[in-house]
Amino acid sequence: MSDPVVTVPVADPAAEPVCAPFGTWASPITAEHVASAQVTLADVLLDGDEVWWIEGRPLEAGRQVLVRRSRAGVPSDFVPAPFSARTRVHEYGGGAALVSRGTAYFSNFADQRLYRLGGDGVPVALTPPTEGAALRYGDGLIDTRRRLWIGAREDHRASGAEAINDIVAVSLDGGDAGRVILHGRDFYAAPRLSPDGTRLAWLAWDHPDMPWTAAELWLGEFDGTTVSNATRIAGGAGESVFQPEWSPDGLLHYVSDRSGWWNLYRRHADGSHTNVCPMAAEFGRAQWSLGMSTYAFLSAHALVCTYVEDGVGRLARLDLRDGTLDPFDLPYTEFSAVRASGGKVAVKAGGPATAAAVLVIDAATGAASLVWCAAGAAHDTSLRGCLSSPQLIEFPTSGGNSAFALFYPPANAGFCAPQGTLPPLVVKCHGGPTSAASRSLDLRTQFWTSRGVAVVDVDYGGSTGYGRAYRERLKGKWGLVDAQDCAAAASYLADAGRVDKRRIVITGGSAGGFTALRCLTHEDPAIRNCFKAGASHYGVSDLSALARDTHKFESRYLDWLVGPISDAQAYFDRAPLHHAERLNVPVAFFQGAEDRIVPPSQTEKMVSALRARGIPTLYLLFAGEQHGFRQAHNIERALEAEAAFFKAEAFAIAERSC
Repeated sequence: MSDPVVTVPVADPAAEPVCAPFGTWASPITAEHVASAQVTLADVLLDGDEVWWIEGRPLEAGRQVLVRRSRAGVPSDFVPAPFSARTRVHEYGGGAALVSRGTAYFSNFADQRLYRLGGDGVPVALTPPTEGAALRYGDGLIDTRRRLWIGAREDHRASGAEAINDIVAVSLDGGDAGRVILHGRDFYAAPRLSPDGTRLAWLAWDHPDMPWTAAELWLGEFDGTTVSNATRIAGGAGESVFQPEWSPDGLLHYVSDRSGWWNLYRRHADGSHTNVCPMAAEFGRAQWSLGMSTYAFLSAHALVCTYVEDGVGRLARLDLRDGTLDPFDLPYTEFSAVRASGGKVAVKAGGPATAAAVLVIDAATGAASLVWCAAGAAHDTSLRGCLSSPQLIEFPTSGGNSAFALFYPPANAGFCAPQGTLPPLVVKCHGGPTSAASRSLDLRTQFWTSRGVAVVDVDYGGSTGYGRAYRERLKGKWGLVDAQDCAAAASYLADAGRVDKRRIVITGGSAGGFTALRCLTHEDPAIRNCFKAGASHYGVSDLSALARDTHKFESRYLDWLVGPISDAQAYFDRAPLHHAERLNVPVAFFQGAEDRIVPPSQTEKMVSALRARGIPTLYLLFAGEQHGFRQAHNIERALEAEAAFFKAEAFAIAERSC
C-alpha cells in the first residue's frame, strides 16, 4: 500500500536537513514496516538452561508460536502450524504455555484444549474437545510427582449462564477435562505448589472486585486430590495481592499493595509477614492476563525482580537477608516475564530504542545477551535518525493534582520545519483503563513523530506505576478524571509552545477509545474544543451496553469505574453514544468483527448517530479480528487510514514556507 502521509521525497540523513512543514516529512517508517514489526512477545520461559518464548506473528494471522532456543543458541519453532499457544481464559489470556524437562504444555487457540508436545513435534491432546471451545485452560504448573497439570480452567458449557472458574488438575496422560480441586469463587489465578508438594497457594477474588482492587492470597494443604485447611493469609478489601511464589527453602512470598505500593512480602514459618524491600515503587502489575511474573528466585536468599519507580522500570537483584537492592546496568526501561534458573535470568525487556526483546543475564556478573528482538526496532540502522525518545512530563490537572505523560517530540534527521512553526499533536489514551503508557519502542508512535507530528501518551489518573492512591483517582470517575487529564496534557503542551493548538487530535483503543470519545462529547466545551478530530479503536461508547454485554472478567469492572449499574444517570451522563449531539469534529472508528469485549454493535450505533448529523466519519470493520488487531494487513490498513484521516481532517492547514 502507498503511504498517505508522505508528501515530499525521503531525505538523506547524511545531507543537510530538508525544510518542510511539520506533518509532511517523509519517513522510512511506513505502515507496512509498522505492521511487519508488530511481532509481539507474549511470554518468556526457562527450562533448565534453555530459553523459550511465545511470539505473536501478524504475518501468520496473529498465530502465537512457542519458540525454543537450543543450548547451542539456535532458535526454532516448537509448536507447529496451525497450532497457536493462546488461551481465552478471562478473554485476555496469558499463561498459555509452560515447559518442563523438555516437554511443552500449551492451550491451543482454535479449540482451547490443553496439549502436550515433546521432541517428536506431534501435539497430543490432554483434554477432550468441547462444543464451541467451551473449556479453556491457562496459568498452569506441572506437579511432576503426581504427573499433573494444575491450573485455571474456565467453563462455558452452560449456555446463557456465567462462565465458571476453577482450579483443576489434569492428568499428564490425558483423557479427561480435569478434576476440580478449588471451586466456589468467581475467579482463581496463580496456583503455586510448595517445593515439597504438600501445600498449595493461590489467588482468588469475587465480583465486583478486579484483581488490582482486592485479590486474596490463600494457602491450603494438598494431597494430590483435595485441598484442605484453606486459609486466607493476605489480601481482601482494599488490598491487591499479586504473584505468590515459594522460595527454595519453602517460604511463601508475594506482592501486596497494603502499604500503598505493590511491595514484596515474605510469610515466615510462624505466620508473620515482612515487607522485604519497603519502597515507594511498584513491584506488581495490574493482572490483566494470567501468568505474569515480576520476580524469580535465584536462591533461598536472593531473587531477581523488576519494579517501577518514578515511572521508570528497573531490573535488580534483591538480597532477602538485608533488603539490599542492586539494579542491573541495562539500556532498558520496561521488564516483565522474569524467570530464573541456575544463576541465569531470562526476561522480556524493552526501552526507548528497543522494542520487546528476550534478554539472558548472568545474575552474578550482570552480563546480558540479547537472544531475540522484534523485527524493525532500533537494530535497523535505517531508522536511527528517525526515533523520538520519550520525555516524562508532569503537568497540572483538575482538583489541584498533577498527572503524568510521555511526550514524544518530532524526530527525523532528514528534515527540519520552518522557523516559528509548531507540530501537530496526537494525544494517545492507553487502554485498561487500569494500565499505563509504555516506554518501549513502538513504531506506531514513531510513525507519527518521524513525519513531524508530536505524540503525548497520557498516564491519566487511574494509571498504574504511581501507587494505589494514583490508581484510585479513577474510582467512580471513569470518563471524568481521564478526560480531564488528557485535555490538560494537550493544553499544557500547547501553552508551553511545544505543539500547535490548532492541530490536536485524540486517539485510543478499547478503554482508551472510550476516553477519546468522552473527550469529544464532554459537557465541558473547554475539554471537547481541545481536539480537532479523533479516532476510536474498538472503543466503548455505551456504558450500559458494556455492563450488559461484556465478558465475565470485566462484567463488574464498571461498578468500580462508574458505580453500580442501578445508578442509571451516571451511566447515561458519561456514555458518548448518548451525547453524540455534542460531537462536532471528524471521527474515525476501527473495529474487530469478532470482538467479544466491545462488540461491533456499540461502534455501529455511534457511527450511525454521527452520520445522521452529517459529521465526517470513517468506519472500518475488520473480519477475523477480535479485541485488538493481530493480522498484519489489518494493522497496516488501520494505521494508513487513521493517518490519511487525520491529515485530511485536522493537520492540513496552511503552513509557513521555508
